[in-house]
Amino acid sequence: MRSNVSTLAPIFDGYITTQLDLFDRIEAGGKNLAEGLDIAGWSFDDLRYNISNRQKWRGSTAASLMDFAPHHAAPHVVSFFTGCGGIDLGLEAVGFVNDAAFEFNELFCKTLRRNRPDWKVFGPPAHSGDVSKTAEMIDTLRGLIATPYEGIFVGGPPCQPFSIAANQRFSRAGDNFKRVGFEHERNGNLLSDFIDLIIEFRPAAFLIENVPGLRDIDGGVQLAVAVRRLEAVGYEVEKPTVYDAAQFGVPQHRNRLLVVGSRTGKPFKPPAPSGELIGCGSVLAALPNGLPNNETREHKLESVQRYMRLNYGERDQLGRVDRLNPAKPSKTVIAGGVGGGGRSHLHPEIPRTLSVRECARLQTFPDDYVFVGPSARQFTQVGNAVPPVLAARIGQALVESYF
Repeated sequence: MRSNVSTLAPIFDGYITTQLDLFDRIEAGGKNLAEGLDIAGWSFDDLRYNISNRQKWRGSTAASLMDFAPHHAAPHVVSFFTGCGGIDLGLEAVGFVNDAAFEFNELFCKTLRRNRPDWKVFGPPAHSGDVSKTAEMIDTLRGLIATPYEGIFVGGPPCQPFSIAANQRFSRAGDNFKRVGFEHERNGNLLSDFIDLIIEFRPAAFLIENVPGLRDIDGGVQLAVAVRRLEAVGYEVEKPTVYDAAQFGVPQHRNRLLVVGSRTGKPFKPPAPSGELIGCGSVLAALPNGLPNNETREHKLESVQRYMRLNYGERDQLGRVDRLNPAKPSKTVIAGGVGGGGRSHLHPEIPRTLSVRECARLQTFPDDYVFVGPSARQFTQVGNAVPPVLAARIGQALVESYF
C-alpha cells in the first residue's frame, strides 16, 4: 500500500499508518471514499480485507480458447439467441464456420459486430433477429443455407422463466415468484419456435442450451414434447444432461442443461470432465493494465468497511454479495434481470466487487473481447453467456461425434 499523503489536504496532513487510520481520517473529513483515496494517493485496489492472503491457487492455469485447435472437418453453424457470443466463440475455436447469428437485442448485436465484423449478424437495426417471427427467420435463412443443412443449429432460448436464481430475486408472495416456464408470454414459447426452425431446415445436428430448470419445469412434460417432435422427423436425441462448467476447465461453477441430437445416425460422445477444479484465483490474481471493460465500482466507505470483515466464501448479507475463495472455482456469474445489470461477486483479496473484465475472465472470454454499452448492460451480456471454453469442449465432442 502507498502511505504518503498529499500536503494539499489538511485532513490528511501527517502520515497514514494503516487502512483503518485512512478510513478514520476520511470519515472525520467528511469525504467520500473515492475522494479520500485519491487525496491519499491510494486506489481501491490498494485496499485489503482484515484476513488476506491466507488462500492461494497453486494448481493449473485455467483453460483458454488458445488451448483448442480447429478441426479439419470445419463444420458450419447457425446460432440463435446469440447474446454476446459465448457459444459461438467456443465453436469458432474448434473450427466451426459461423454462417449466421441471430440476436434481437441491439446492444448485444453491437458487441458481436465489434468483435467479429466478418460474421453475418442478424438483428437490430436492419433485422429483428427475433426467433419468434418464424416467417421472417425462414425467409432470411433460405437466402443463406441449403435444406437440409449439413451444419448445426445452436441456441439457448432466454432462460428467465425457467431460472430458480431469477425467481429468488422476488418476494415469495409476489406473482413473479412462480417459475411460469412455458406459460411466459414471450420467452416460454421460444423453445418451440427454435424447434420449428430445426424441423424446417433439417441441420445435421443441433444443440439446445438452457438452465437446468428447463428440464424440470412441468415435470419435464414440455421438454419431452419438444424431444418427441424432433424424434418424429428423424433426429436421435440424447438424454438432456446438466454440465457444470467447473468440471471442464472453467474457473467458475455454472450449470447448463444441454440437449444434443443429430440425423447422422451416429451416437454423441460427450466430453470427459477434466478432473481438476480450477480456482478463480488463477484468473483474478493480477490483470494487465489497460484491459477493456476493467473499470471497477466506486464503493461507499460503509460498504467497504463491511466487506473488510468477511472471510473467504462469506456473504455480505446487506449487499447480497459473496467474497470469492481464490483456491476454489467462483460462484456463478449472474446476469441480472431485464431492468438491471448483474450483481458481481467480491474479489478474493480486494474488498470490492469484480469488474466486467474480471467476470469475463471467470467466464473464459478472451481479454481482447470487448463488451459495449453501459456497465450494467456489459454485466448482463457476460452473465448471460455460456463460457466459451465449455462451448469449445462441447464443440469438440460434436465434431468428433457427427462430422
